[in-house]
Formats: sequence, structure tokens, C-alpha cells
Amino acid sequence: MRQETIHSKVTVIGGGLAGVCAAIAAARLGQQVALVHNRPVLGGNSSSEVRVWVCGATAHGNNRYARETGIMGELFIENQYRNPEGNPYIWDLTILEAVRAEPNIQLFLNTDVRDVETNACSESTEITSVSGWMMGSERQLRFESDMFLDCTGDGLIGFLAGAQYRLGREAQHEYNESWAPLEADEITLGSTILFYTKDAGEPITYVAPSFAKDITSTSIPVKRVIKSGTSGCHYWWIEWGGELDTVHDNERIRDELWAVIYGIWDYIKNSGEFPEAANMTLEWIGSLPGKREYRRFVGDYVLNQNDIIAQREFNDRVAFGGWSIDLHPPQGVYSTESGSKHMQPDGIYHLPFRSLYSANVSNLLFAGRNISASHVAFGTTRVMATCAVIGEAAGTGAALAVQHRITPRSIAEQHVTELQQTLLRQDASLIGVRNIDEQDKARTATVTSSSSLRKLACEQQAEAHQLTTDIGLLIPVAPELQRIELLVDSASDTIIEIQGWSTGRAENYIPHQLEITGSTSIVKGDTQWVSIDLPWKPDVPQNLFIIIKENPALNIYASREPLTGVLSFSKLQRHVVSTDLEDRDIEQPLLQWNRNPFDRHPLCFRAYPDTEAYSPDHIIDGYARPYGVPHLWISEPLIAGQEAYLELSWQDQPRPVMIDQIHITLNDDVNEDLINLHHHTTPFRVIPELVKSYRLEALGSDGVWILLAHMTNNHKRKHIHTLAQSIAVTKLRITVEATNGCPSAEIIEIRVY
Repeated sequence: MRQETIHSKVTVIGGGLAGVCAAIAAARLGQQVALVHNRPVLGGNSSSEVRVWVCGATAHGNNRYARETGIMGELFIENQYRNPEGNPYIWDLTILEAVRAEPNIQLFLNTDVRDVETNACSESTEITSVSGWMMGSERQLRFESDMFLDCTGDGLIGFLAGAQYRLGREAQHEYNESWAPLEADEITLGSTILFYTKDAGEPITYVAPSFAKDITSTSIPVKRVIKSGTSGCHYWWIEWGGELDTVHDNERIRDELWAVIYGIWDYIKNSGEFPEAANMTLEWIGSLPGKREYRRFVGDYVLNQNDIIAQREFNDRVAFGGWSIDLHPPQGVYSTESGSKHMQPDGIYHLPFRSLYSANVSNLLFAGRNISASHVAFGTTRVMATCAVIGEAAGTGAALAVQHRITPRSIAEQHVTELQQTLLRQDASLIGVRNIDEQDKARTATVTSSSSLRKLACEQQAEAHQLTTDIGLLIPVAPELQRIELLVDSASDTIIEIQGWSTGRAENYIPHQLEITGSTSIVKGDTQWVSIDLPWKPDVPQNLFIIIKENPALNIYASREPLTGVLSFSKLQRHVVSTDLEDRDIEQPLLQWNRNPFDRHPLCFRAYPDTEAYSPDHIIDGYARPYGVPHLWISEPLIAGQEAYLELSWQDQPRPVMIDQIHITLNDDVNEDLINLHHHTTPFRVIPELVKSYRLEALGSDGVWILLAHMTNNHKRKHIHTLAQSIAVTKLRITVEATNGCPSAEIIEIRVY
């Protein structure tokens, strides 16, 4: 047996998405990182071993402009490019290559850490090393670091180090949470095993194993939705173990879940209820229970239900989430309650850095489902894309702590602005915080462009929709709106009524406060543009949610093409998903206003007067995500072969600026709900709004233009161009040669260092 000691600045234990993003973030900031994982593949519950789809702040499209950016966003975009069919093995590869691309990461797979050494002092404990066994290689490995991140999910490292933690549900009075039980207990969410099926093209006989559960003797066929053609995460409700110990009873839970799966398949194949399943066979069944919950560590702040619902803006916010508070009955698959119950804030919520480090172990951070949150708040923070953005924030905090030779708590107390600005520079999932980086020379430039989109309109009509329910249209108002035109058919002489609502918060996309109303008479006729006065000039540019009131005499047209910053909604009249599976209150505004059938097909409209929502100065306004308004530059539509450019100028300054690095962030439409596996498909490999090719040029102090970079066949959101040596420039120009299908050039941000 070989004994080895690995020295690094940061050790990350756990190679799920939280650990992967933490390791990459710390490595990109120049720290040597050891990433240790006890399985042969990375990805945790999202990997090919478990196959849970990666959910996050979009909440399957309920939240708008909420898809994660930063490292998790890179993984989503790369997987969409390589793996639009959702092959779980290609997803494994996408994650592995992202880790291997970082020279500062040493990866240790099949390595089970089981020992932790600490130094104890009067006020706190410090981890000095962790040790583990690399299975199949007979290597005993000891990892020594300045900082340790517990991304194990179950929280084994923190537990062995003596970190304070909670297990189970807090009492209602502790955080004044309406969804908490009256008395504390040790109940958790259960575990799940998934399965895949396929059509074999010929009749397949199925003989159930002796241990298969007879589900007809249970409530499963009555209280859960069973369909022969669904597979994978559509059976997330095959859950059990919440009343047990999901770690110590893991084997028992696995066996029970297997029995349920084989019993469900027996019911599908042999009950006679599903004749369409005759040619279907089991393709894959998981061997690892996908755990939802175990230890949750105690940090300097415990996130709770009220923080989520109020969308509390923490001063130390470092990430965001948006999944509903999603809690499941303790009895799991055997419960006669709905499989899940959901409470939804009005938009995305914020996560504080103080919830990402230990209250009593000085050099321990955590990321994933084990962060400092109550059981109720954990019901939303536990989903994997949110765990991933938490991982990036924790890894960034760890790297800064190493750099400054201080504790994570000191980062929270003394360096929050630096932490947030570092995250923004990385394009991380942080919203509502502006770029104030003094080193970014773009902030002092004057920005001009070849053109910018001034006409706020979608005019290419597609199908018409009868106005049998209220329909919403959200547009940016910058700086004012006077009137709007809509394209309609009218079966009779009638009146169209509309309302204009502000959204309340810049990160929200729901009607919050009524600001203005309008109406006009319409005569009978088809495809007519109808003008309605709707004057509104807000104090600051922001979105206006326009409600077109129900009128069955009218058909209203959707457009063929999307427009960044413009959304349309239909008002739900009933539940979309069976209440046996999901208990949701459709009176909640976020659920009430649904994207279907208008996803990427907003209403046909024209807004007056011209807009400044897409002017070139937005690329240096400090925001790299939609927040109140889109915060990007869009050119006028380009004729085939036509180019568009943005130009940054420092010619009014005393001397040229010295630059050696340029950051360019392109529009990858964070409203598009991407998925890693099989929940739904997206019809394009590359987001159409992304610029496909561009030239980057600089005007030197000698008056000569220099080509700095030429990008072709791009499918990514962010690029960093590092020059071989610093140069003095008076202007910088990016020329867009082609897009991936969008009619205009779209750029979110340019930074210059």
C-alpha cells in the first residue's frame, strides 16, 4: 500500500456539481486545488450513476431570465452544444473536461475520505488534513491545505471535524417558519432511485423478481401518476427513507426502492392497464440512491423560509436560487399526500456568504445541500444548479481567504465587496450588484456603435390566440412609453382593455402594482393593428407588465421571432401538473403567469416612442444580466453579410490606456431553460442570440488599428482575450461578423484590464 501526502492551497471533498464548481473557481483564481471524489465519475446526483436532471433557478421556466451563468452556465451551454439529446455519459464527459481544463486542479476519483485531523483552540477548530483511501489503487492519501470545502452532500468532513450541524426539521418557532412542524424532529427528505426504459421494437416479456413490491396492495397506483412511456426523473416520486437515517440506512433504502421500481414495472407490463408497453423493456436502473437530505451545517447565518419568500437582499449575497420551496412527505412513495408541496417566491432569491462557512471550524467552507439553511429553506437550495452556483461562490471565497491569509469569516466581515466584484468578473450567478471594479478601464470609456435597436416591436406575425384568458406582455420602458399597438382579429365590434403594472423588484417578472390603464374600441375585422394610449414614465428605466384583459371576441397574434427583454404570458386557469404529484397554489403570481404558448414567441406589438433599452452604453453600465431592463447592446437588424460594431474610446483622456486583457460577454439568452438530461429538449445546439464570429481591434497611440483577436464558430457566452504584452490604445472595437441565427448583434458586457 502506497502512502502519499498531497499539498495544495484548497482541498475540495465531493465531486458533485457544487464541488466541481468550487474547485474550478478556486483554481481559476490561481490556487492549487485538490478535488477528491469517492465515485469513478464526477457530477454526483446528476452523473450517469444516478441521472437526476439539473434543476435550478429557472424552476423549469417559471422564473424568467434566471438560468445560471458562471461555471454552471458554462456547463449548461457546453452540454447543449455537445449533447442536445441528453446522453448521461456525454454529460459526465462535459463535467470531466471542464475539470481537466484547469491546470491548477489535481483530481482524485474513487477516493473515499474518512479521517480528519484538526487543531483545536479556545474559540474554534482548524482542519490540518483529511485522509482517504483510493479504491482499486491501494493508495492511502493525506491532503494538507489551508482551506477545506465539504461538498460531500452528507457533510461527513465537517462532522468528523466537529463542525456544528443540524439534522431533521426545526420547530416552527425557531425561525418563525409557517411550513416547519410545531416540534423539531429528525425527519428528512427521502432518497430516490431512477430507471430508464426503451422500445425494443418487438414484444418483451417481463418476469418480476421475487422481491418486487406488489404495488396494487399500496396507495401508489392511486396517489401517483404512472405512465408507460415516461422514465428517468419523471419518477422522482419513487422516494423513501425520510423517516429513517438516509446515511446509516442507505442499503435498506436502496433495497426498498429497487423493490418499488421492479414492482412498478411489473404493474406496467403485466397488469393489462398499459397495452402500449408490450414492446418496452428496462434499459437501466440506478444502483445508488440519490440522496436529498442529511446534515446541514451551521454557519454565521442560517437561511430560512422568510428570507426565501421575501427575496431578502443580503449585503453579502454571492449567488441566487429560484426553485420553489419543495418539500416531500416523510413516507415518500407510500404517502397518501401529494408527492411534493411547493411555495414559490415572486422571483429569484439571494444566498449570503455567511451561510457557506462553518461557525466553529475556522477554515471549513461548504457548498451544496449541506449549507447553513433551515430544513424548509433547504427545500429550495438543495437543487443542483443552485448547489453549483453556491459552489462557485464558496470556492471563490476560499481562494480569497488563502490569498489574504485570513478566515472565511474575515472575508465576510472585511472583504465582501472584493468577493462580490471577483464573482462578477467571473460572470457568476449574482444579481443586483453592479460592477464597480476600479481596474476595469472600460468603465471610463465613451461607447458608440454602428447602430442600436431603437424600435421596440415584434411585427412578424405567427399564429393567433383567442383571448379566452388574460394575456401578459412585458417590455422594457426606457425612458418612457406613450402608446402601444397590438395585432388582433376581432369577430365583432368590441373594446380591448389593457393594464400596465410595475413588477415591484428589478429581478421579478410579475405584475405587482397597477400603474396605468388603457382601452380602445375595435371594429370587426382581421389582422388589424390597434393603438392604445398607455402613457408611463417611471423614475428609472424598468419593465412594464402589460395585461391584455380577457375578451373571447378577439384573437391576438404571437410573433415568429423573440426579442431580448420582451416576454409574453398566459394566465393559468388550472394546474399544469397532477395534484397527486405536486401541490401548488396557482394563485401565486409566478405560477399564475405562464410562459406557454409564448416561449420565444412574444405577442406582436409596437411600442412608442423609440426606446433606449438597447443603447451601446449598456455594455459598461455594470450589470451583466437582465435586471429591471435587459442591460445589453442590440444593433439594428443586419442585412446578409452586413457587420455591426461597438467602439470604446479613451481619446478624451490625457493619455492612452494600457491594456493586456479584454473580457467579452455575449448574449446566451438566460431566459432559455436548458437541461442536462431528458426533462425537455431545446431545438438548437447553439443559442441563436450568441454572436458567432467577431474581430477585436485596437487603435494604438500611433494611430494604427491592430487586430487583437478573431473569433469564429463561437457557441459560448464569455471570452477572455489575454494579450502577449500590454499595449497602449486610444480605442477598442469589436466588430460582429455573424450571429448564430439572431437578426441583430447582441453584446452584454465588455471589460478591459
